[in-house]
This record gives sequence, C-alpha cells and structure tokens, in this order.
Amino acid sequence: MTQTIGIIAGILTTGAFVPQVWRTWRTKSVEDLSLTMLVSFLLGIGGWLVYGIRLGELPIIASNLITIVLTIVLIAFKIRYGSRATSAAGPEPSSRPARS
Repeated sequence: MTQTIGIIAGILTTGAFVPQVWRTWRTKSVEDLSLTMLVSFLLGIGGWLVYGIRLGELPIIASNLITIVLTIVLIAFKIRYGSRATSAAGPEPSSRPARS
C-alpha cells in the first residue's frame, strides 16, 4: 500500500511539470519562469533523488529523476529563449536625457 501511494504521488507531482514544459516548448515564452526558482528546485529535487537512492525506494528515485530531466529542459529553454525577448524588443532606452 505504501509503495502504491508513492507511485501515485510520483506520477502526479512529476506529471504536473509536463504541461509547463510542453507550453514553454510550444510558445517559446519564458519570461514568467524564474531561473532562480528553477535552479533551487533542481537542487531540492536532486536532494530527494539522493534520499530515494539511499532508501532504495524506486518511486522516489524514478519520479525525481524524471522531474530533474524536465527541470533541466525548462532551464535550457529559459537560457535559450530568454535572450530572444530582450533582443526582439530592441535595446533598452537610455535613462539619461539626450544632450542638446
């Protein structure tokens, strides 16, 4: 029973990431993704993976391994597509007044 709960929880929490990855890939829009949050989340999930390995619990290992891959994909999208928003808008206007 405990193993079944772990498998269901792993499927739900890992599956929750899939729509975000899919949408980001489809739209190439990353401005609402926080790189700081994604990196700290990745580190936390890495900790859960180590914990699962130490316990030998396959549901913890599998779900966190898949979530790590999905998070790395989102981080790659953030890095790859993040500069497009800036370059598409052109250079930022200067905050200094123009000289006459």
